[in-house]
This record gives sequence, structure tokens and C-alpha cells, in this order.
Amino acid sequence: MILDIKNVSIRRDSKYILRDISWSIEDGQHWVVLGLNGSGKTTLLNMINGYIFPSSGEVTVLGKPFGKYDLRELRKSIGWVSTALQERLYGNERAIDIVVSGRYASIGLFNVPSDEDKETALEKLELLDAEAFSGRFYGTLSQGEKQKILIARGLMSDPKLLILDEPCTGLDIFSREQLLKTVDELSKIDYAPTLVYVTHQIDEILPSFSHSLLMRRGEIHSQGSTADMLTTENLSDFFETDIECKKANDRYAISFQL
Repeated sequence: MILDIKNVSIRRDSKYILRDISWSIEDGQHWVVLGLNGSGKTTLLNMINGYIFPSSGEVTVLGKPFGKYDLRELRKSIGWVSTALQERLYGNERAIDIVVSGRYASIGLFNVPSDEDKETALEKLELLDAEAFSGRFYGTLSQGEKQKILIARGLMSDPKLLILDEPCTGLDIFSREQLLKTVDELSKIDYAPTLVYVTHQIDEILPSFSHSLLMRRGEIHSQGSTADMLTTENLSDFFETDIECKKANDRYAISFQL
């Protein structure tokens, strides 16, 4: 079991941020977490990464139950790519050093990287067709190039779980499709980590994501196979408005019934 969350709630004062969340991910599955802004997606991710502790319920990640394991060590087995992380990195660092820092789950490098670390970093960059960026300063890269560097960083420790938190934010349509192609190819390699892709855009959901979790106002609206979740009926109820969902070329698209 990659992830096992049972009856989890998070409260701040008297307000629920997450309420009665139960969700499990088995090895070999790739999931989408779909929800609008304010739905609780970011809080859920922060909890999975051990930055927020639940007010009630049980959380087990990669077989490690919260409260019985050093969460700092757990984070080294989880790759995390997010816009928030991108903003914390140093623009004057070489791309390869940012990738290497993923091995230590740190912002910046505090020691000279070993030859082995550099070799591993180059392998991850090559996997993403991004080795040409290795010597460039991070701040000089385009948004799409930065996201590839962050994914390579997330893969540096060979994680069993890789979380992609709205990785297409700020990308133009061509850069977005290129990044989605990279994610799709990554999901198909033999030793791919379990992927959790977080988005509020239906058309970013790739066929490789077999399961979907739909969140609304801090609660789970529905979860299950992506084919069952992304239907006109379920999404109309989820968005609380009449929509039509169609599938073409293995991708989904919605239109509003005005």
C-alpha cells in the first residue's frame, strides 16, 4: 500500500479544513486529485508530506504510520513538484545542483556534490530529455524547463511516490503539452514511482491516470476509476452546474450548458 488515509480530519479553531477523508492508493496505480481552488488539495498534499499533522484519523504513507516514524526521513522517499517549491529555489544555482538537492530533500546544497550524485542527476535529466539544461542557472530557464528540472529533482532519490502539484501552472499551451508528454512517458517506465497528479483542469488528465479523487470544500466528493469519475452526470454534480463531458483521443474535455 502506497497511501492509506482513514477518517482524517484537520481543524483550525472550530473550522474544518479537511473532513472525514479516507483514501488509499495501491502500488501500480496512478491517481489524479481534481478540485477547484480552496477545495483542500494543498492541505491534503502537505499532510501526505508530513508538514501538517491530522487533528483526527490515521495516516500511513509508504507503510510508515504517522506518529511512529521520523517524517523527515519519510520525505526523502517522496518526490514533490509544486509551484510553491519552485518559488523557494535559488535562481543563481546550476540546474544540476538543484536536481542533486532532491536527494537530501533540501533547498540548496550545503556540501559539494559527489561524482556519483552528479552522475545520477544527469541520468534523471536525460530521462526527461533535459540534460542540455544541466549547466545553466535555474533563473535563466523557461517555466517549462524549470518544471522538468523540478521533476528530475523529485526523482533524484528514486521515490516510490511522486506528487505533481499543478505542474502546468503558468505554461503556454505548447509547453503544457510537452510537459504532459513527459509525465505520460514517465508513467510508463518499468520502475516508475506511483504518480499523484493534482489539477483543476480536466483536459490535463492523461490516460495513464487510472484513478481519480474529486475534492470539494475539504471533503471527498467521489473517488474511483477515472472513467467512472469523469462522466457528465458525476461532474455536473461535482461542479454543481450542468456540464457535458466528452472524451476524444484519450483526453477529456468539458463544456458548460449555458
